[in-house]
Amino acid sequence: MKTAFVFPGQGAQYIGMGEEFYNNFKIAQDVFNKSEDILGINMKELCFEGPMEQLSLTEITQPAILTTSYAILKVLEDKGVKADVTAGLSLGEYTALLYAGAIKFEDAVKLVRNRGKYMQEAVPEGDGKMAALIGIDIEGTHRLIKDLRDNGIIEAANYNCPGQIVITGESDVIEKAVALAKEYGAKKAVLLPVSAPFHSSLLKPAGNNLKNDLEDIDITPLNCDVISNVTADYINENEIKDLLIKQVCTSVYWQQSIEKMLNDGVTRFIEIGPGKSLSTFIKKIAKKQKTKVDIINIESIKDLDLLI
Repeated sequence: MKTAFVFPGQGAQYIGMGEEFYNNFKIAQDVFNKSEDILGINMKELCFEGPMEQLSLTEITQPAILTTSYAILKVLEDKGVKADVTAGLSLGEYTALLYAGAIKFEDAVKLVRNRGKYMQEAVPEGDGKMAALIGIDIEGTHRLIKDLRDNGIIEAANYNCPGQIVITGESDVIEKAVALAKEYGAKKAVLLPVSAPFHSSLLKPAGNNLKNDLEDIDITPLNCDVISNVTADYINENEIKDLLIKQVCTSVYWQQSIEKMLNDGVTRFIEIGPGKSLSTFIKKIAKKQKTKVDIINIESIKDLDLLI
């Protein structure tokens, strides 16, 4: 049985995430303490007590989720749980690269803090939006984008799972897309409460800034397979920096990444970190593929006990 570790991205945060692991495992405490030392912020207080408004600031959210996911991952590793392949949704890809040994935690947590800052600053607030299209297929989404392209920048941000695609771009055209989405097969379309048009070409300045940061980062050989959001395929260490730059301003091929794993014989998925969104996506993808899978979410001690 092949196992995959998958890691959540921005939006999974909640007050109290990681607290049980911090209180019960020294190895998790070390991760949170190291994160605080590196960033100079009270990561424990933000994750365990909030307030939610501050925890949801992009430049705080990204290192907070990375720290929480990595703390839980270290506990799993200490318990001897291993994976054959790994991937993460957007921000979560950094935790996947940590598991694969490609980057150091101290580099990753600084990178994602800056990544969040760059993404927030790339587009003035109000100039860009994102929307979730529910019940639509890929073909319908592409027709909608093509038909509205003359009105402004509109692109696919996330291919999450069958029937759920997120679009991104300039505010006016995204609002038009929401109004017209049912004509293209969507059951509903909902504007998302985000502060920038993530994973759109509007965020190229953020990618350029990230490129400068990545020049100072050492990438080491991968010790397990990693699937990239940008390609939905396996990568090698020579591609990592370029793919992390592109990831900021291009589509996240999550559905296609999971399909790749299923086609290659992965039958057990362990979602590590806050929330259960990836588990929900994987169930829908596996159902469409008519593949039976074992999906486990690890965000509490109870989850860990059930796995062990």
